[in-house]
Amino acid sequence: MNSPVISIPARHHSIQQNVTDILVAASANSSSSIFFADGDVEVVTEQGLRHAEVKLEARHYKQFSFASHLLQCLRSLKVPTWLGPEITPQDIRIHKVSGSLTNAVFFVSSSLQEPRTVLLRIYGPSSGSLISRPKELHALHVLSSQYRIGPRVYGTFENGRVEEYFECNRTLTASDLRDPKISRWIGARMAELHSVDIEAVEQTSPDNRGEGKGWEISAKKNVKSWIHPAREVLGLPTVSETLRRELDLDSFKSNWDMYMQWLATVDDVKRGSRRVYAHNDAQYGNLLLLSERNENMPEHRQIIVVDFEYAAPNPASYDIANHFHEWTANYHSDTPHILDHTRYPTKEERYNFYMAYLQYSMLSPDCLPLPKLELVGLLPDLDKQVNAWSPASHAMWAIWGIVQAREDLENGVEEPEFDYIGYAQCRLTAFRRELKELGL
Repeated sequence: MNSPVISIPARHHSIQQNVTDILVAASANSSSSIFFADGDVEVVTEQGLRHAEVKLEARHYKQFSFASHLLQCLRSLKVPTWLGPEITPQDIRIHKVSGSLTNAVFFVSSSLQEPRTVLLRIYGPSSGSLISRPKELHALHVLSSQYRIGPRVYGTFENGRVEEYFECNRTLTASDLRDPKISRWIGARMAELHSVDIEAVEQTSPDNRGEGKGWEISAKKNVKSWIHPAREVLGLPTVSETLRRELDLDSFKSNWDMYMQWLATVDDVKRGSRRVYAHNDAQYGNLLLLSERNENMPEHRQIIVVDFEYAAPNPASYDIANHFHEWTANYHSDTPHILDHTRYPTKEERYNFYMAYLQYSMLSPDCLPLPKLELVGLLPDLDKQVNAWSPASHAMWAIWGIVQAREDLENGVEEPEFDYIGYAQCRLTAFRRELKELGL
């Protein structure tokens, strides 16, 4: 794309995708750059993390006062390398990375040699409509502190948090997902995430552990909770009757209920649908490639997974299917909202991913990887379960797209930055197509 503005959905503004590609001195008294109207945002804290009673206005990031408050925040949180008295607000450099309705994200560095770059995330006022910020923060803290997965959270402030910054060459691209070696690395990383104890993340007690007690499958839960706000969006006066008929949420809900009944008869926790803590958004923009790798570190850990906003319990096969659908997307094309289902991974490509995934998730009683022949025997059953859960990914993101379209529809935006309604239509079409392929 020739434009510096990347038309991608809010959940795909990864921490490395430069929307404006501007590096500014925070001391400059230039005009504000507005990402979203500042409003009340839920104050989110987490036991074990420091909290600073500081509020940062994203739209004022170029102003000296922002840098001054930011430095105060970093010192209050005792962020490593940012405590030196020689650091002044004039030394701070702020790199604007993204500004979506979900977050405004910045890289914060210094003109001095010592302070290390950190990532600053300021929550958008509408971010709580689809994301539970308290659960997201708790999950990030558990994953980074107990499992060394994802970025370390240094602390929180009134409307955001400060995170670890990864030195990396780049985020992955759509074509990278098709590289057999990179695909195996992603499979291994996903397996490691799926080894996380759901109960630790969900904070359940011995009395309410397990599915249906302490937690629900995310795909089912999200469709159930998002369909009402989706109906409200389609009820807006700016929505045409033609569009309501095309999306037809009544028909969708009927198909979804039928699909859930069928799924209950084929869902097999022993053959690919074991319940895991899943990322649920393993698209290429959320996968970073480290610029340097410690020689003592396994090769696949060059891949760093970020953006756990939608992470939650789900079948392993759902998370894998959702990742495979991301092979069909190109968020940097002229039509970023359209998925090309002909680019879905072939059987050979899927099995390549499965082998790496199983090598890191299927261990013998003495904690050694299972023999390759045994792993090969597991591939058909895993593929069958991935195929069964595949329509659920389309369904969830279709409803998500409708909900995300609210602001554009309310304001009569004719050429939105990202076509959420077109995205929802694409995913709904795929959902219906896959149901037919399953014989439903």
